[in-house]
Amino acid sequence: MITTDNRKPPFIRVIAICLFRYKERILVFQGFDQSSGTYFYRPLGGGVDAGETSAQAIVREIREEVGAEVTQLQLLAVLESLFTVNGRAGHEIVFVYDGCFVDKTLYNQPLIEAVEDNGEALQATWRALSFFNGHHRLVPEALVELLTAHQTNSG
Repeated sequence: MITTDNRKPPFIRVIAICLFRYKERILVFQGFDQSSGTYFYRPLGGGVDAGETSAQAIVREIREEVGAEVTQLQLLAVLESLFTVNGRAGHEIVFVYDGCFVDKTLYNQPLIEAVEDNGEALQATWRALSFFNGHHRLVPEALVELLTAHQTNSG
């Protein structure tokens, strides 16, 4: 059933994200929610296409977004995320992976240039967990708890 009600998402999106960790920091993209006036941050990754696994989606998304190869992928959790951004409700099933860049020089770059599917230029930055709060949210929301439980350093 497709609905135009902004409180109810019209579909569930399946995504896969990858936690790249280095020196107590994770690599994230920044977004801005105009409705709440807050920033949100999400690890790299994106939608899982029909016919591919969530791990294959990570490899493809990282290759497309930053032109990098990924290794040592390990599934940490599958999270369900209900959220509102820019006044629109969303619902995602999120496969959360831990992984490493093949190119270790990426860990020393403060900013990593990326490109979205729509051609929009983005920058990924390394952020400490202590950076995230009510005004700078890490999404999906359950990710902070998951990261606290898995205090390994992949970099």
